[in-house]
Amino acid sequence: MLLVIFTPNAQQTARVFTGTHWINYGRIADNIPSPDKVVKLLRAAKIKNIRIYDAEPSVLNAFKGTGIELVVGFHDRLVKEMSANADHALNWVNDNVKAFLPDTCIVGIAMGNEVLGGSDNELEVALLNAVKNVYNATKKLGISDVVQILTAHSHAVFADSFPPSFCV
Repeated sequence: MLLVIFTPNAQQTARVFTGTHWINYGRIADNIPSPDKVVKLLRAAKIKNIRIYDAEPSVLNAFKGTGIELVVGFHDRLVKEMSANADHALNWVNDNVKAFLPDTCIVGIAMGNEVLGGSDNELEVALLNAVKNVYNATKKLGISDVVQILTAHSHAVFADSFPPSFCV
């Protein structure tokens, strides 16, 4: 997975993920531990950086006070909504990110999942405007210096991805 960080000011330093290891925390499965148990496991493993695929309050609250840095994602279906409606983006950021700061260390918002390189051209077109609306929401809410906007892309965006040094 390739993470692309959008920063409108080239002089701004990207700082998403400060540790050396990070994981994706998905919750679509059977027999998974509770968010509290997951946090204990991650802390025991000294994991400092997590990407979650949604903004489930029980998960965000479980990470409260841990210092573990989170990137909060939202499903592809929200990309088009965020693109078309700046107020919707503002409400989403306020309810799902700002409401948990600073106690939960949210450092990024992941816009969709592997949008570029997929088969939905309308979704690809909507991505940039969605990023702009979400970024403007973070600015309006005063958290743009804390929370960065990014998107994950599949390796399909590269003409050749093997070996990794050949990615172009």
